[in-house]
Amino acid sequence: MSIEVSGKIIETDEEGYLVNLNDWNEAVAEALIKQHESAGHKPLSETAQGLIAYFREYYQEKKVHPSMHKLVLSLGKYHGEHFHDQEAYKNFLYELFPHGPVRMLCKLAGLPKPKDEVET
Repeated sequence: MSIEVSGKIIETDEEGYLVNLNDWNEAVAEALIKQHESAGHKPLSETAQGLIAYFREYYQEKKVHPSMHKLVLSLGKYHGEHFHDQEAYKNFLYELFPHGPVRMLCKLAGLPKPKDEVET
């Protein structure tokens, strides 16, 4: 599979994850978001876009994506709305991304598809 962005073909796997991490840029992000929304998902809020940036930064620093556990422990302190309760934040993340926050954020951030432990 692939997407076309600014006249360039960007390769994706069968689930829409970028094949090459270095292909990601703002234009690619917009194309992935548009694809996400046209598949029937909610339009992304400013908080959701902040989470995409957080995933990119985290991955660049640690070479792994944040786990759901790590994401929930942050309680939104670094990327949008703030929460005081882990369960409320987890529920909020699932409202934004009902098919799995970590999987969808990795896809939209142009990161590799997460393995096993993803949404616990």
